[in-house]
Amino acid sequence: MGTAKTRKQARLKRKGSIRKKMSGTPDRPRLSVFRSSRHIYAQVIDDVSGKTLAAANSLEKTVKEQESLEGNVALAAHIGKLVGGRAVEKGIKKVVFDRNGFLYHGRVKAVSEGAREAGLKF
Repeated sequence: MGTAKTRKQARLKRKGSIRKKMSGTPDRPRLSVFRSSRHIYAQVIDDVSGKTLAAANSLEKTVKEQESLEGNVALAAHIGKLVGGRAVEKGIKKVVFDRNGFLYHGRVKAVSEGAREAGLKF
């Protein structure tokens, strides 16, 4: 019963050490990824002004309606393409990738690859 709490604490500790060194600027905002057991969220953030410039998640109506997205990794790749496309529409081409303490593997990796396919560079 105590392992879930310690795993979350370990992730938050990793997140803190990563965020000390990383910040999103207006020139190069931060692409932050969060994954829960059911859903995945991605947003492009300008930390100087504290604003979210583009966002996408698996709870959106357009994403839920697509039946071709079988499995979590395929869904995560689609979310990456979606947030990347929205960022490119707003003139953002370069970002800093923030994995939020999660391992760069599976769904987190799929989001980054999807964003790269959409035209973001990091």
